[in-house]
Amino acid sequence: MALVALIAVTAVWGVTFVQVKDAVEVYPLFAFLALRYAIAAGALGLAGAPRVRTLGRSGFTAGAVLGVLGALGIGLQTAGLHRTTVSSTGFITGLYVVLTPVFGLLLFRTRVGVEVWAGVVLSIGGLAMLSGVPAGSTEGNLLVLVSTTAQAMQIVMVERYARRFDAIALTLTAMATSCACFLVIALARGDLPLPRGWTVWGALLVTGIFASALSVLIQVWAQRRMSAARIALVFALETVWAGIFGYWLSGDRLGWLGWGGCAAILAGIVLAEPAAAAMLRRLNLLSSD
Repeated sequence: MALVALIAVTAVWGVTFVQVKDAVEVYPLFAFLALRYAIAAGALGLAGAPRVRTLGRSGFTAGAVLGVLGALGIGLQTAGLHRTTVSSTGFITGLYVVLTPVFGLLLFRTRVGVEVWAGVVLSIGGLAMLSGVPAGSTEGNLLVLVSTTAQAMQIVMVERYARRFDAIALTLTAMATSCACFLVIALARGDLPLPRGWTVWGALLVTGIFASALSVLIQVWAQRRMSAARIALVFALETVWAGIFGYWLSGDRLGWLGWGGCAAILAGIVLAEPAAAAMLRRLNLLSSD
Protein backbone atom coordinates (compact mmCIF):
# COMPACT_ATOMS: atom_id res chain seq x y z
CA MET A 1 0.00 0.00 0.00
CA ALA A 2 2.85 2.39 0.76
CA LEU A 3 4.40 1.76 -2.65
CA VAL A 4 1.07 2.29 -4.44
CA ALA A 5 0.44 5.50 -2.49
CA LEU A 6 3.87 6.90 -3.36
CA ILE A 7 3.45 6.07 -7.05
CA ALA A 8 0.11 7.91 -6.93
CA VAL A 9 1.88 10.93 -5.41
CA THR A 10 4.44 11.01 -8.23
CA ALA A 11 1.63 10.76 -10.78
CA VAL A 12 -0.09 13.76 -9.18
CA TRP A 13 3.18 15.70 -9.27
CA GLY A 14 3.61 14.78 -12.93
CA VAL A 15 0.15 15.88 -14.05
CA THR A 16 0.34 19.15 -12.11
CA PHE A 17 3.10 20.34 -14.44
CA VAL A 18 0.45 20.50 -17.16
CA GLN A 19 -2.18 22.09 -14.90
CA VAL A 20 0.17 24.75 -13.56
CA LYS A 21 1.47 25.63 -17.03
CA ASP A 22 -2.11 26.17 -18.23
CA ALA A 23 -3.07 28.14 -15.10
CA VAL A 24 -0.19 30.63 -15.17
CA GLU A 25 -0.99 31.38 -18.80
CA VAL A 26 -4.17 33.12 -17.62
CA TYR A 27 -3.42 34.02 -13.97
CA PRO A 28 -0.46 35.88 -12.40
CA LEU A 29 2.40 33.61 -11.31
CA PHE A 30 3.02 34.90 -7.78
CA ALA A 31 -0.67 35.25 -6.99
CA PHE A 32 -1.15 31.63 -8.03
CA LEU A 33 1.70 30.44 -5.84
CA ALA A 34 0.54 32.50 -2.84
CA LEU A 35 -2.94 30.98 -3.08
CA ARG A 36 -1.54 27.49 -3.65
CA TYR A 37 0.39 27.56 -0.39
CA ALA A 38 -2.42 29.27 1.46
CA ILE A 39 -4.63 26.32 0.50
CA ALA A 40 -1.90 23.88 1.52
CA ALA A 41 -1.43 25.56 4.89
CA GLY A 42 -5.18 25.66 5.40
CA ALA A 43 -5.47 21.96 4.63
CA LEU A 44 -2.92 21.17 7.33
CA GLY A 45 -4.05 23.86 9.74
CA LEU A 46 -6.68 21.89 11.60
CA ALA A 47 -4.30 19.07 12.47
CA GLY A 48 -1.09 21.08 12.60
CA ALA A 49 -2.03 24.27 14.46
CA PRO A 50 -2.25 22.64 17.94
CA ARG A 51 1.18 21.04 17.36
CA VAL A 52 3.00 24.20 16.31
CA ARG A 53 3.69 25.07 19.95
CA THR A 54 5.92 22.00 20.23
CA LEU A 55 8.39 23.36 17.66
CA GLY A 56 9.98 26.06 19.78
CA ARG A 57 12.29 28.70 18.37
CA SER A 58 14.60 26.21 16.67
CA GLY A 59 11.62 24.45 15.08
CA PHE A 60 10.20 27.71 13.75
CA THR A 61 13.60 28.56 12.30
CA ALA A 62 13.83 25.14 10.66
CA GLY A 63 10.36 25.52 9.19
CA ALA A 64 11.20 28.99 7.90
CA VAL A 65 14.37 27.72 6.22
CA LEU A 66 12.43 24.93 4.53
CA GLY A 67 9.70 27.39 3.52
CA VAL A 68 12.12 29.84 1.91
CA LEU A 69 13.92 27.06 0.03
CA GLY A 70 10.57 25.62 -1.03
CA ALA A 71 9.36 29.01 -2.24
CA LEU A 72 12.57 29.55 -4.19
CA GLY A 73 12.36 26.08 -5.72
CA ILE A 74 8.69 26.16 -6.71
CA GLY A 75 8.77 29.82 -7.76
CA LEU A 76 11.66 29.37 -10.17
CA GLN A 77 10.29 26.03 -11.36
CA THR A 78 6.93 27.58 -12.22
CA ALA A 79 8.59 30.55 -13.92
CA GLY A 80 10.69 28.13 -15.96
CA LEU A 81 7.66 25.97 -16.77
CA HIS A 82 6.01 29.08 -18.21
CA ARG A 83 8.91 29.36 -20.67
CA THR A 84 9.73 25.76 -21.57
CA THR A 85 7.97 22.44 -22.09
CA VAL A 86 6.27 20.26 -19.48
CA SER A 87 8.53 17.32 -20.34
CA SER A 88 11.74 19.34 -20.04
CA THR A 89 10.60 20.77 -16.70
CA GLY A 90 9.78 17.34 -15.33
CA PHE A 91 13.05 15.71 -16.32
CA ILE A 92 15.24 18.63 -15.18
CA THR A 93 13.38 18.68 -11.86
CA GLY A 94 14.34 15.04 -11.36
CA LEU A 95 17.96 16.13 -11.10
CA TYR A 96 17.39 16.79 -7.39
CA VAL A 97 18.15 13.10 -6.86
CA VAL A 98 21.61 13.68 -8.33
CA LEU A 99 22.22 17.09 -6.71
CA THR A 100 21.17 16.04 -3.21
CA PRO A 101 24.32 13.97 -2.45
CA VAL A 102 26.46 16.71 -3.97
CA PHE A 103 25.05 19.22 -1.47
CA GLY A 104 25.47 16.63 1.26
CA LEU A 105 29.18 16.60 0.39
CA LEU A 106 29.50 20.38 0.29
CA LEU A 107 27.45 21.14 3.42
CA PHE A 108 28.05 18.14 5.65
CA ARG A 109 31.11 16.46 4.08
CA THR A 110 29.16 13.32 3.30
CA ARG A 111 31.08 11.02 0.96
CA VAL A 112 29.88 10.83 -2.63
CA GLY A 113 30.42 7.64 -4.62
CA VAL A 114 31.67 7.26 -8.17
CA GLU A 115 28.16 6.38 -9.35
CA VAL A 116 26.93 9.83 -8.30
CA TRP A 117 29.54 11.60 -10.40
CA ALA A 118 28.69 9.28 -13.30
CA GLY A 119 25.05 10.26 -12.83
CA VAL A 120 26.02 13.95 -12.85
CA VAL A 121 27.91 13.51 -16.13
CA LEU A 122 24.95 11.70 -17.73
CA SER A 123 22.53 14.35 -16.51
CA ILE A 124 24.65 17.24 -17.75
CA GLY A 125 24.78 15.53 -21.15
CA GLY A 126 21.00 15.21 -21.08
CA LEU A 127 20.62 18.90 -20.24
CA ALA A 128 22.88 19.79 -23.15
CA MET A 129 20.66 17.74 -25.47
CA LEU A 130 17.49 19.34 -24.11
CA SER A 131 18.94 22.82 -24.63
CA GLY A 132 18.92 22.14 -28.36
CA VAL A 133 15.21 21.29 -28.51
CA PRO A 134 13.27 24.06 -30.31
CA ALA A 135 10.07 23.28 -28.34
CA GLY A 136 11.61 24.48 -25.10
CA SER A 137 13.86 27.41 -24.25
CA THR A 138 17.32 27.73 -22.74
CA GLU A 139 16.08 30.44 -20.37
CA GLY A 140 13.24 28.26 -19.11
CA ASN A 141 15.47 25.21 -18.70
CA LEU A 142 18.02 27.25 -16.72
CA LEU A 143 15.32 28.59 -14.39
CA VAL A 144 14.13 25.03 -13.74
CA LEU A 145 17.72 23.91 -13.14
CA VAL A 146 18.24 26.64 -10.51
CA SER A 147 14.92 25.68 -8.91
CA THR A 148 16.07 22.07 -8.76
CA THR A 149 19.18 23.22 -6.91
CA ALA A 150 16.98 24.87 -4.27
CA GLN A 151 14.84 21.74 -4.02
CA ALA A 152 17.92 19.56 -3.55
CA MET A 153 19.07 21.81 -0.71
CA GLN A 154 15.60 21.57 0.80
CA ILE A 155 15.73 17.76 0.70
CA VAL A 156 19.05 17.81 2.56
CA MET A 157 17.66 20.16 5.22
CA VAL A 158 14.41 18.21 5.57
CA GLU A 159 16.36 15.05 6.29
CA ARG A 160 18.33 16.96 8.91
CA TYR A 161 15.23 18.37 10.63
CA ALA A 162 12.60 15.66 10.13
CA ARG A 163 13.36 13.52 13.17
CA ARG A 164 13.86 16.49 15.49
CA PHE A 165 10.44 18.12 15.08
CA ASP A 166 6.81 17.15 14.60
CA ALA A 167 6.33 16.49 10.88
CA ILE A 168 2.91 18.11 10.49
CA ALA A 169 3.84 21.21 12.50
CA LEU A 170 7.13 21.58 10.62
CA THR A 171 5.41 21.20 7.25
CA LEU A 172 2.66 23.66 8.21
CA THR A 173 5.28 26.24 9.21
CA ALA A 174 7.19 25.71 5.97
CA MET A 175 4.09 26.08 3.81
CA ALA A 176 2.94 29.17 5.69
CA THR A 177 6.41 30.68 5.15
CA SER A 178 6.27 29.91 1.42
CA CYS A 179 2.82 31.46 1.24
CA ALA A 180 4.07 34.62 2.99
CA CYS A 181 7.01 34.92 0.55
CA PHE A 182 4.78 34.74 -2.51
CA LEU A 183 2.10 36.95 -0.96
CA VAL A 184 4.61 39.73 -0.30
CA ILE A 185 5.80 39.60 -3.92
CA ALA A 186 2.25 39.52 -5.32
CA LEU A 187 1.17 42.49 -3.16
CA ALA A 188 4.32 44.45 -4.05
CA ARG A 189 3.50 43.94 -7.72
CA GLY A 190 -0.14 44.87 -7.11
CA ASP A 191 -1.08 41.66 -8.84
CA LEU A 192 -3.48 39.62 -6.70
CA PRO A 193 -6.79 39.33 -8.58
CA LEU A 194 -9.60 36.96 -7.68
CA PRO A 195 -9.08 33.60 -9.43
CA ARG A 196 -11.68 32.81 -12.06
CA GLY A 197 -12.39 29.69 -14.07
CA TRP A 198 -11.80 26.01 -13.50
CA THR A 199 -8.37 26.10 -15.17
CA VAL A 200 -7.02 28.22 -12.32
CA TRP A 201 -9.13 26.86 -9.46
CA GLY A 202 -8.58 23.26 -10.49
CA ALA A 203 -4.81 23.78 -10.53
CA LEU A 204 -4.93 25.59 -7.16
CA LEU A 205 -6.92 22.85 -5.44
CA VAL A 206 -4.91 19.96 -6.87
CA THR A 207 -1.51 21.54 -6.20
CA GLY A 208 -2.48 22.96 -2.81
CA ILE A 209 -4.25 19.95 -1.32
CA PHE A 210 -2.88 16.93 -3.15
CA ALA A 211 0.53 17.93 -4.57
CA SER A 212 1.58 19.80 -1.42
CA ALA A 213 -0.27 19.01 1.82
CA LEU A 214 -1.47 15.44 1.23
CA SER A 215 1.70 14.28 -0.53
CA VAL A 216 3.81 15.25 2.48
CA LEU A 217 1.56 13.30 4.83
CA ILE A 218 1.73 10.24 2.55
CA GLN A 219 5.52 10.50 2.46
CA VAL A 220 5.74 10.62 6.26
CA TRP A 221 3.39 7.63 6.53
CA ALA A 222 5.31 5.66 3.88
CA GLN A 223 8.69 6.30 5.49
CA ARG A 224 7.58 4.16 8.41
CA ARG A 225 7.09 1.21 6.07
CA MET A 226 9.73 1.59 3.34
CA SER A 227 13.42 2.31 3.21
CA ALA A 228 14.72 5.69 2.13
CA ALA A 229 16.38 4.06 -0.90
CA ARG A 230 13.10 2.66 -2.23
CA ILE A 231 11.24 5.93 -1.60
CA ALA A 232 13.87 7.98 -3.43
CA LEU A 233 13.72 5.62 -6.41
CA VAL A 234 9.92 5.82 -6.52
CA PHE A 235 10.10 9.63 -6.43
CA ALA A 236 12.25 9.53 -9.57
CA LEU A 237 9.06 8.40 -11.35
CA GLU A 238 7.88 12.02 -11.18
CA THR A 239 10.07 12.77 -14.18
CA VAL A 240 8.57 9.89 -16.16
CA TRP A 241 5.01 10.96 -15.38
CA ALA A 242 5.84 14.54 -16.41
CA GLY A 243 7.07 13.28 -19.78
CA ILE A 244 3.99 11.10 -20.28
CA PHE A 245 1.47 13.78 -19.32
CA GLY A 246 3.40 16.42 -21.27
CA TYR A 247 3.02 14.23 -24.36
CA TRP A 248 -0.64 13.33 -23.77
CA LEU A 249 -2.07 16.55 -22.40
CA SER A 250 0.24 19.38 -23.43
CA GLY A 251 1.25 18.31 -26.91
CA ASP A 252 4.99 18.16 -26.17
CA ARG A 253 6.92 16.82 -29.14
CA LEU A 254 10.57 16.78 -28.15
CA GLY A 255 11.89 14.66 -30.99
CA TRP A 256 14.73 12.15 -30.77
CA LEU A 257 17.20 14.73 -29.44
CA GLY A 258 14.87 15.86 -26.65
CA TRP A 259 13.76 12.38 -25.61
CA GLY A 260 17.39 11.23 -25.75
CA GLY A 261 18.24 14.05 -23.34
CA CYS A 262 15.37 13.03 -21.06
CA ALA A 263 16.54 9.41 -21.14
CA ALA A 264 20.08 10.48 -20.23
CA ILE A 265 18.79 12.51 -17.27
CA LEU A 266 16.61 9.63 -16.07
CA ALA A 267 19.55 7.23 -16.41
CA GLY A 268 21.67 9.58 -14.34
CA ILE A 269 18.97 9.76 -11.67
CA VAL A 270 18.62 5.98 -11.44
CA LEU A 271 22.41 5.54 -11.39
CA ALA A 272 22.92 8.10 -8.62
CA GLU A 273 19.84 7.33 -6.52
CA PRO A 274 21.20 4.52 -4.27
CA ALA A 275 24.07 6.74 -3.14
CA ALA A 276 21.68 9.65 -2.65
CA ALA A 277 19.50 7.55 -0.38
CA ALA A 278 22.53 6.37 1.59
CA MET A 279 23.59 9.99 2.07
CA LEU A 280 20.12 10.88 3.38
CA ARG A 281 20.27 8.00 5.87
CA ARG A 282 23.63 9.27 7.13
CA LEU A 283 22.15 12.75 7.58
CA ASN A 284 19.38 11.19 9.66
CA LEU A 285 22.02 9.64 11.91
CA LEU A 286 23.79 12.99 12.22
CA SER A 287 20.58 14.80 13.15
CA SER A 288 19.81 12.23 15.85
CA ASP A 289 23.24 12.62 17.51
